[in-house]
Amino acid sequence: MEGTVNTSEKTRYSDEELAEFKALIQERLAQARKDLELLQENVANSESDDTAPTFKILEEGAAVLSKEENSALAVRQIKYIKNLENALIRIENKTYGICRVTGKLIPKERLRAVPHATLSVEAKMNQNKRK
Repeated sequence: MEGTVNTSEKTRYSDEELAEFKALIQERLAQARKDLELLQENVANSESDDTAPTFKILEEGAAVLSKEENSALAVRQIKYIKNLENALIRIENKTYGICRVTGKLIPKERLRAVPHATLSVEAKMNQNKRK
């Protein structure tokens, strides 16, 4: 009876559990793509002419910083989208939710918070200690 097995004894999540995570990831992916589109629009709209008067230099500096910040956020968003897409591949391969260091199942609570996680909290903490 897989439904009553303790998570620490399971080697993978059931198809029903994977379906639940897939729906969550697809929802986050749709939102992430919308957010990326907005960021890209902001970057495109912040393109300015070089014809602005020089007395507006501080205002232009703020606009450039904003463009750089939006560009950096867009790069992070692209990485996040790729990580979510990779999580969907792991669901299809039925390897989703398995820590790539320990080989144990990552708790559902962590996956709900960070659906693209590939490390358990324990493995992540050990990794951070080594840095």
